[in-house]
Amino acid sequence: MKRSDLTVMAAVIGIVVMMVVPLNRGLLDVLLIINLFVSLTVLMVAMNTQQPLDFSVFPSLLLITTLYRLALNVSSTRLILTQGDAGDVIRTFGEFVTSGNLVVGFIIFLILVVIQFIVITRGAERVAEVAARFTLDAMPGKQLSIDADLNSGLITEAQARERRSMIEREADFYGAMDGASKFVKGDAIASMLIVGINIVGGLIIGMVVKHTPASQALQTYTVLSVGDGLVSQIPALLLSTATGLMVTRAASEANLGSDVVQQVFAFPRTLYVVAGAIGLLGLFTPIGLLRTLPVAGAAAFGAYRVQRRASELQEKRAEQATRTEQAQTKKPESVLSLMAVDPIEFEFGYALIPIVDSQQGGDLMERVVLIRRQIALELGLVIPSIRLRDNIQLRPSEYVIKVKGVEVARGELRIGHWLAMSVGPEDPGVRGVPTKEPAFGLPALWVTGDMRQRAEAAGYTVVDLPSVVATHLTEVLKRHAHELLSRQDTKNLLDHVRETAPALVDDVIPGTLSLGDVQRVLANLLEEKVSIRDLVTILETLADAGRTTKDTRLLTEYVRQALSRQICHQFRVPGEPLTAITFAPGVEDALKNSLVHHEGDTFLNLDAQAAGQMLRRVKEEQTKLAGAGKMPVLVVHPQLRVPLRRWLSRTLPDLAVLSYNELDPAVDIESAGVVNL
Repeated sequence: MKRSDLTVMAAVIGIVVMMVVPLNRGLLDVLLIINLFVSLTVLMVAMNTQQPLDFSVFPSLLLITTLYRLALNVSSTRLILTQGDAGDVIRTFGEFVTSGNLVVGFIIFLILVVIQFIVITRGAERVAEVAARFTLDAMPGKQLSIDADLNSGLITEAQARERRSMIEREADFYGAMDGASKFVKGDAIASMLIVGINIVGGLIIGMVVKHTPASQALQTYTVLSVGDGLVSQIPALLLSTATGLMVTRAASEANLGSDVVQQVFAFPRTLYVVAGAIGLLGLFTPIGLLRTLPVAGAAAFGAYRVQRRASELQEKRAEQATRTEQAQTKKPESVLSLMAVDPIEFEFGYALIPIVDSQQGGDLMERVVLIRRQIALELGLVIPSIRLRDNIQLRPSEYVIKVKGVEVARGELRIGHWLAMSVGPEDPGVRGVPTKEPAFGLPALWVTGDMRQRAEAAGYTVVDLPSVVATHLTEVLKRHAHELLSRQDTKNLLDHVRETAPALVDDVIPGTLSLGDVQRVLANLLEEKVSIRDLVTILETLADAGRTTKDTRLLTEYVRQALSRQICHQFRVPGEPLTAITFAPGVEDALKNSLVHHEGDTFLNLDAQAAGQMLRRVKEEQTKLAGAGKMPVLVVHPQLRVPLRRWLSRTLPDLAVLSYNELDPAVDIESAGVVNL
C-alpha cells in the first residue's frame, strides 16, 4: 500500500477520534489553522482548473473537509463548556470581530451564515442538480456522436473508448457533486445550531455551575461561541465558493483567471461605454467626479491597451507575412515556385489559428490525417497532401477550400460557439444564431456553451468547430475526388497491385490499354462516388473488355456491372433493401427515342417543357424519400444511364443513377417511386 494511501486513511481515522478524545487548546489552534489552509488550497485549485474532471476528487474531498470541520466544532464546544477557553485562535476571531460589542459580532456572524446558506450554498446546489440532470440526458446523444465519428473514420477505436470514458466520468462527477452540495448545506445549518447551543449551554454552566455573574458569563461565552462559529464558517464559505466554481465551470482551454481577462476584456468598445457611464454618474449626481473619475479613467485606459494590443498583433502578423513573401520573391527559384499549384488548399482567417495550430490545442492536422484515411477506405483513393495556410485577406473566422488553386467551397465559423443540428422538429427552448451547415446545407444553429447541454438534451446533434470543418472538407474531397486522381496517382495504385498480382497489371498495361485510359475509367467511377478500392476486379474487367473497345465511357459501364454487388451495397442502408426510383414504361420509351448519337457520344434531346417536367418529378420523388430517411437511387435502362446521369448531374448531383445491369440479384429492391408524366 502506498504511503499516500496510509496518510489519507490515518487522517480520516484521526478526524473520527477527535470527536471522542478531548484536545488541548494548543493542538486545537494548530488544527484550526490547518482547516483554514486546506479550504484556501481547495478554492485556489478550483479556480485554476480548466475542466471539472481535472479535479474529480472534489466531491470526496468536500465530504472529508466537512467531517473535519464538524469534528473541530465538537472539540471546541467541549473546551468552551468545560474550561471557558477554546484557545487563542477562537478567542482572537471572537474579540476581533465583535470589537467589544456582542450584538455587532453576533450580527456579522449571522450575515456570513446567510451569505453562505441562502446565496452560495443554495445556488451551487441548484446548479449541481441541473448540471447532473442535463449531463445524464445528453449522454445518449454524445454516445451517438462518438459512434458517428468512429464509423466515418474521424477518430480511432482508442479515441472513441477514451471519449466514452470521459462522458461516463463526467456524468459520475456531476452526480457526485449533486450529492456533495447537500453536505455544504447541512454544514451551514449545523454551524448556526452549534453557536446557539454554545451560548445557551455556556450561560447555564457559567451561572449555575460556576456561579459567574450573568453579564460576565454572557460576555465570555458569546465571544467564544461567535469566534468558534467564525473560525468554522470562513473555511466553510471558502469551500462553498469552490463548490459553486466547480459546478458552474464549463470546459475551457484555460483557467478561470485567463478566461476572465480574455473574455471580459475582449471588447474594448464596451469598456469605453462603461467608462463614459461612470464618468457621467459622477458629473450629474452628488457622488462627484473625485470618486468616479479614477474608475472611469482605469476602464478607458484598459480599453485603450486592449485595442492597441489587438492592432499591434494584427500588424505584426501582416508584417511577418509580407517579409516572408518578399524573402520568397528574392530567391532565383521563386518564379518556378509560384507556378506550382497545390492539389488541395485550406486557407483560413487568423481567428481560426487555434483550431489548426497544435501548439494551441488545435487538432485539425490530426483530423486531416484521419480524413485521408477515411477516403482511402471508402473510395480507394489516396488524397494528396492538404496545404493549410492562414490568409489575412479572409475575414477572421472564414475559411476557403481550393482544388488546384480554384476555390470550390467557403464557410464561416463563430468562435466560442457550437453547431447544433436537429434531426426532428426544432425545440423553441434552444436558442442560437440561425445558419446553414456548410457541408450539406442543412438548417442549424450556432449555440453558446450555456445552450450546448440544453441542445444535446433536446436531441440536437451538437458538434465543435474542428468537426464542422472536418466534415465540410471530407464532403468537398469526395465530390472532387475524380479531379484529384492524376496519372501519377494511378501509376502508384497500379504499382501497389503489382506487388500481389503482377501478371494482371502487365496484361492491362501496356498490352491492352494505356495508363491514361485506366486513369479516365477510374476518374469516371470516382465522379459518381463509386469506390475504386477493388482494383483487382476493375483491372480484370478492363483486361477482358479492353480487347473489344477503347471507349473509356463504355469501359466504365463494363466495370460498373462487374462491381454491381459493391455498388448496390454502397447505395443502400445496411440491413434494408435498395430503395429505387424508376421511370414509367412510356417515359422510358420517350427517353430512348430522344437519344442522339454524335461523335461517339450519346445525349438526350428533350424539349424544354418535357425536360423541366421530368426533372421536377424526379426531384419530388427524391425529396419525398429523403424526408422519410431513405437513400434512393434512380434505376434506368442501360442505354439511358450515362446520358441521363450527365443530364441530372447539374441539378441533382447527389442522386445515384444505376442501370438494370448493375443490380445485384442477392440484394432486395424496394420500388419506392415511379416517375410518370
